[in-house]
Amino acid sequence: MLETSVYPREPEPMKELRELTAKHPWNLMTTSADEGQFLNMLLKLINAKNTMEIGVYTGYSLLATALALPDDGKILAMDINRENYELGLPVIQKAGVAHKIEFKEGPAMPVLDKLVEDEKNHGSYDFIFVDADKDNYLNYHKRLIELVKVGGLIGYDNTLWNGSVVAPPDAPLRKYVRYYRDFVLELNKALAVDPRIEICMLPVGDGITLCRRVK
Repeated sequence: MLETSVYPREPEPMKELRELTAKHPWNLMTTSADEGQFLNMLLKLINAKNTMEIGVYTGYSLLATALALPDDGKILAMDINRENYELGLPVIQKAGVAHKIEFKEGPAMPVLDKLVEDEKNHGSYDFIFVDADKDNYLNYHKRLIELVKVGGLIGYDNTLWNGSVVAPPDAPLRKYVRYYRDFVLELNKALAVDPRIEICMLPVGDGITLCRRVK
């Protein structure tokens, strides 16, 4: 599928960053090419302009977003590791979209708390993408639902979590997969009953759940 429908249409900067990231020892953390393609089209479809990304790594999904936004679009990007972000930054700069990105190094929670404190930020984001610490997803959701506009989208990545969310409780899983599975399951169950959103879980990449705020 990737060779047929994704790679031939992948923008050159995204291809360059994907190949660069593949050489990194933690390359499994990156957004998949098909998910990057999906995000890029989704942002164009909803005419997103003001966005946020929690969890950047080398910036593949960030670049997919930046390429989709208008020239005056904005992305508030947060990650605890600036070094990884700076690995991909030259590619982002060469693509001519670095001016759309405000990068903040450190935990996202204090930044979100500060944003929520100021009511002018409520409902100000068109799209928010979360690909970070799974044990904080529910804490993020409590804050992000205030920041995304009615009709806007929040995308939570890895909601299939290596397929473990449908595995039997006693299935043999790698230690880190088993540890975070409970947090992902908790998020999935909470999103399913949250009356403020409509949801759609898509089997793209490692699973992405889109939440459309309705109230």
